[in-house]
Amino acid sequence: MFTINHFVAPCSEHVNDQILQMVVDNLTDISAVALPPSNPLYSVYQYAVGYEVHLYLQALDGSKGVAVELITAMDEEDPSKVLGFLLYLPVKDDHQACGVAFMAVHASHRRRGIARAMVQDMLGRYPHAELTCAVGKVSYFEAMGFQVLGTRGHQVLMNTRDHVTDGLMGVLDVAPIYSSTEVRQIHTYLLQKNGKRAMLDAEKQRDRHLDQLATKAQAFVLGRLGQRPLHTS
Repeated sequence: MFTINHFVAPCSEHVNDQILQMVVDNLTDISAVALPPSNPLYSVYQYAVGYEVHLYLQALDGSKGVAVELITAMDEEDPSKVLGFLLYLPVKDDHQACGVAFMAVHASHRRRGIARAMVQDMLGRYPHAELTCAVGKVSYFEAMGFQVLGTRGHQVLMNTRDHVTDGLMGVLDVAPIYSSTEVRQIHTYLLQKNGKRAMLDAEKQRDRHLDQLATKAQAFVLGRLGQRPLHTS
């Protein structure tokens, strides 16, 4: 069993560390890039996405000017153990709306209703919620009350209503992460380990992968919505 906790202020380092470990362990599943571990660039995205989540967890204190809220599922028998987390961003000027940023459930505790419980807790506060996901997860989120609206980037855009909010959702600028000293150091190490040709091939594989995801999402949404106008961004 598990308990659901809601945070609008920073939580303990012990909880943060478990969340960040879950991000690293589930990168392919929760990252929009969805890069497979076989790609040499995988460790770059492990660091970058992990640091992005770290910044959002820090932003719970309001210091970064971005509204952030966090839901965790904790082990009822061991209240210090995080079984899942849902990080989402309330929308400015629309008190009913929010956007899902990251969600993951510990591999050992999936299919036990944890994700659904966290989403329901979020919807109890913000019933007008949106998220993006890969085509393969659409039915999963439809079962939670989301519907397909269109595409966003190389993913399917879903919402609990038939329209996106008119409000503004603040997000952190994560571009500097990918030009940081740490990322350059990781890339240099990978270059020395794998060679220039292998790294160039890894970048090409990533780009082809993203193109394939986008094509798949667009085809799926077109098939689902037919001739209705697609919401794309």
